[in-house]
Amino acid sequence: MKAIIFNGSLERRTESTSGYISRYFAEHLEKLGIRTDIFTLADSGIPLFDVTLTKTPLAVERMTQMFTDADLHIWLAPLYHGSIPGVMKNCLDWLEVTANRYEPYLTDKTVGMVCWADGLQAMQGINAMDAIAKSLRAWPVPFSVPIARPSLFNINSTTEISSFYADKFDKLISIATTKKIEKTIINHS
Repeated sequence: MKAIIFNGSLERRTESTSGYISRYFAEHLEKLGIRTDIFTLADSGIPLFDVTLTKTPLAVERMTQMFTDADLHIWLAPLYHGSIPGVMKNCLDWLEVTANRYEPYLTDKTVGMVCWADGLQAMQGINAMDAIAKSLRAWPVPFSVPIARPSLFNINSTTEISSFYADKFDKLISIATTKKIEKTIINHS
């Protein structure tokens, strides 16, 4: 099984919220023997979505290959003004270049979702990602993790994820990997 962690934040620092969460998921998925890549939107070079281009940009080709090769996706996003960042949606819009494939978009991919906000509205980002994943023919995991950012880390640490959220992340990983394994068995029966 192969997984991709889609870091939909524009934070470039490894000491960022998205960096800590990305590494947590990567480390725990790799412990399960799952090959894992982190796709960091800030470093991707994905241009604005433009259907009038005659050639697909190289950055989009690379992104599309990574996304379609992965069996399991973990999407991470901060909440900005009631939704996910526009650049994250722009990146996902580029999956339109797969529309003519036998299995277009993210057909049958499993997608786990995590969103954080400084307040209590992170579920709005989860709802946006859920709608997008379904539109791309993926299977959203029926458990997601909306995060109240001030509670993400242990009280005396700015780097150690609290046991409250670590438990939620572990549950998401467990459900997502079990769901993917079950779907694989059913598809190959």
